[in-house]
Amino acid sequence: MADYLVIVESPAKAKTIERYLGKKYKVKASMGHVRDLPKSQIGVNVEQNFEPKYITIRGKGTVLKELKSAAKKAKKVYLAADPDREGEAIAWHLAHSLDVDIHSDCRVVFNEITKDAIKESFKHPRSINMDLVDAQQARRILDRLVGYKISPILWKKVKKGLSAGRVQSVAVRLIIDREKEINAFVPEEYWTIEGQFLKGQKPFDATFYGVNGKKKELSSESEVKDIIKLIDGNSFKTEKVTKKERKRNPAVPFTTSTLQQEAARKLNFRAKKTMMIAQQLYEGIELGKEGTVGLITYMRTDSTRISETAQAEASTYIEEKYGKEFLGLRANSSKKSSNAQDAHEAIRPTSTLREPTLMKEYLSRDQLRLYKLIWERFVSSQMASAILDTMSVDLTNNGVNFRATGSKIKFPGFMKVYVEGNDDQVEEKDKMLPDLKEGDEVFSKDITPNQHFTQPPPRYTEARLVKTLEELGIGRPSTYAPTLDTIQKRGYVSLDNKRFIPTELGEIVLELIMEFFPEIINVEFTANMEHSLDEVEDGQKEWVRILDDFYRDFSPRLEKAENEMEKIEIKDEPAGVDCEECGHHMVYKMGRYGKFMACSNFPECRNTKPIVKEIGVKCPSCEDGMVVERKSKKKRIFYGCTQYPECEFLSWDKPIARSCPKCNNMLVEKKLKKGIQVQCMECDYKEEPQK
Repeated sequence: MADYLVIVESPAKAKTIERYLGKKYKVKASMGHVRDLPKSQIGVNVEQNFEPKYITIRGKGTVLKELKSAAKKAKKVYLAADPDREGEAIAWHLAHSLDVDIHSDCRVVFNEITKDAIKESFKHPRSINMDLVDAQQARRILDRLVGYKISPILWKKVKKGLSAGRVQSVAVRLIIDREKEINAFVPEEYWTIEGQFLKGQKPFDATFYGVNGKKKELSSESEVKDIIKLIDGNSFKTEKVTKKERKRNPAVPFTTSTLQQEAARKLNFRAKKTMMIAQQLYEGIELGKEGTVGLITYMRTDSTRISETAQAEASTYIEEKYGKEFLGLRANSSKKSSNAQDAHEAIRPTSTLREPTLMKEYLSRDQLRLYKLIWERFVSSQMASAILDTMSVDLTNNGVNFRATGSKIKFPGFMKVYVEGNDDQVEEKDKMLPDLKEGDEVFSKDITPNQHFTQPPPRYTEARLVKTLEELGIGRPSTYAPTLDTIQKRGYVSLDNKRFIPTELGEIVLELIMEFFPEIINVEFTANMEHSLDEVEDGQKEWVRILDDFYRDFSPRLEKAENEMEKIEIKDEPAGVDCEECGHHMVYKMGRYGKFMACSNFPECRNTKPIVKEIGVKCPSCEDGMVVERKSKKKRIFYGCTQYPECEFLSWDKPIARSCPKCNNMLVEKKLKKGIQVQCMECDYKEEPQK
């Protein structure tokens, strides 16, 4: 029998760690938490200093029994749950269940599952950090008080299955407030004048800047006409040429939040998917003869710190691969914020030498894409800044000023490996200007006025919402993915073209919470609560006091809501068609995947139908059906026949009401990066892409 028992959270980790530690160690998995608050009741004694009532989680009895048996046979038990608050709480619960002294050196933490990291961590075991445990307990109890006290009121006053939570309510508020901004937005007209110029035979573009050296905004067509009237002929004088050298620094390595944002931008991953794949990469991948190895460091972190060992390995790699000039002169890493859990590092590859190309045969497509993103971001963060030559030229004709700007990458630096994505801008590319000097004459080839209108602020994508929550200090990195999932499952918001739109139900629930529990959706209050929890973690505040301060104001609000909140009946909206099974009216209902049609005679009649949108195209497979737009469970749009299931026509591309001139089959619109291309479903006929 092994001398030492090590308990981790997942079986995948257990196998790898046992192999690293050797025969004296037996590694078992707790499969996450073994104790928690009961689901059937609030499980918190408010009168007794918010004492929690922990019970063994249903289904964990067998696991706990096996762990107890193994613990009795072992000389010593090590608790090696994840290196964060929740992991510390899991270790504490395990210690309680297995009679392990929490003050003994029973706790082992590591940020990466590699042989060196595991062996080093077992040289430095420590006692369980009760400040971390208390911070996690406070969060858990706080969320339980909010959820289990407000939710039953919403069930009684609105409908069953609703919930309220500190982070999710703020997220819904941000989405609804943005929708109000969009609806209230009044577009304003503005104009630009674009010019194409020639220096010899070399064309370049410039934009109207102002008059007599002063910048001028154009808000009407009449102003544009006045400017164009001032232009005398097509000869412009080069008045001012400014050349500068600009540095662009690499982005720091990923935190949980920035990884979710960048994976959404570059890989089109949902936050939930990003975290699931990152977990797989962290816990370990089978690498042939090398065995199972963790490919990235711990993926729940808000620190950008990098270990000296990782920096040294990256430096050696960069110098050998790209040359000494590409090596960063300083460490591009730091602590993210004053309250970041800086026992962690940033998310990085466990070894720079495991290049994505070498990992290709061991990883699935999505695993490889995410690993490549993490690897490139880390390596680039340790590289030299990029240097760009920039040039600005002012052109003048009769007092009318145009300005041209250009840039050229002089030294790519980190850009050789990776360039950070952006929600609003395209990546920087060379935009060259001719070699112009002051006093040079250039000629306008074309002067074009363009009318524009200001645009409303964009709806939140997952990436934008995660970024905003982080900037406001709402929630923890690990809470973002489940929060975004919950607000969709509850029907408070829906996703349209990857952007969040509030539902009527979401607006109703938020209005009630704003009226009776304004602090729950107050951004500043929620951010301050996160700060208080960080102070508990640092040993500066008592967790009971934080809960007491909160509940003192919260309790009377609950009583008021129970007595004064009016019952709201959400009436079903008529769909305008009758049920083909019983003849009653069909109505629109809100389900997990959005709206659908159901019979008003429920529960006697359980007929339901998806909401479909006709596109005015006859089905090419049968004579009777029309092609309609539908949505899959994953919200992906596809096109099918109204006669389904009798007719099984299906297309992911949108059919159009034209036939192929080559073979007379159906034409479809295929979305490409460069626009929409009309092509035939059967033959090789294609038309030029349209932007």
